[in-house]
Amino acid sequence: MTEETPGFEEEPDVPSGATPEDAAPKAAEPDSAKESGPAGPPAGDVQDATQTALIAQLDQVRTALGERTADLQRLQAEYQNYRRRVERDRVTVKEIAVASLLTELLPVLDDIGRAREHEELVGGFKSVAESLETVAAKMGLQQFGKEGEPFDPTIHEALMHSYAPDVTEDTCVAILQPGYRFGERTIRPARVAVAEPQPGVQPGEKASGADEPDTDEENGGPDEG
Repeated sequence: MTEETPGFEEEPDVPSGATPEDAAPKAAEPDSAKESGPAGPPAGDVQDATQTALIAQLDQVRTALGERTADLQRLQAEYQNYRRRVERDRVTVKEIAVASLLTELLPVLDDIGRAREHEELVGGFKSVAESLETVAAKMGLQQFGKEGEPFDPTIHEALMHSYAPDVTEDTCVAILQPGYRFGERTIRPARVAVAEPQPGVQPGEKASGADEPDTDEENGGPDEG
């Protein structure tokens, strides 16, 4: 048996013509180079895709915001219409209630008017009557109807009818009962006597056959034969 000389290591066999670098062991390649797969997309494409997705989401949010804004505006308009309708109904109900109350007071006001015409409105009765008329006026009651005004069937009620040569149209010649209105509402029409123009007679002319002189008397009677 051959004895190995201590302190010396056996060198590996090197083929002839090989350099020392070929004989040196090669360093292990990194694992990343061995395990690397196919290359991914470029960083610019990823950024563009992200921006496109964000823009699409922003468009969806804007669309939703526009729809919610339109819904809110519609609700506000409906609420305003509701408030106006409620206010209009409230005013209408109030007017109807006041008109109903004033209608019940008309006979009392007629009695006060007749008492005033006959000079019977004196003493405490006069004070109470004037206070009642003042309150009715403050509530909006207005009296109408005057002699000589044209007859209007929408606010006048004709109880008497006659002809007169001195009028050119249907005219109220007497107010039998005054009319009353509340705002634009006519509570009671004025009850009047109406005169129409005399048929065939112009204003200012006398009726035919009236106050005509007797021609026979002016001529001393009929001629004798």
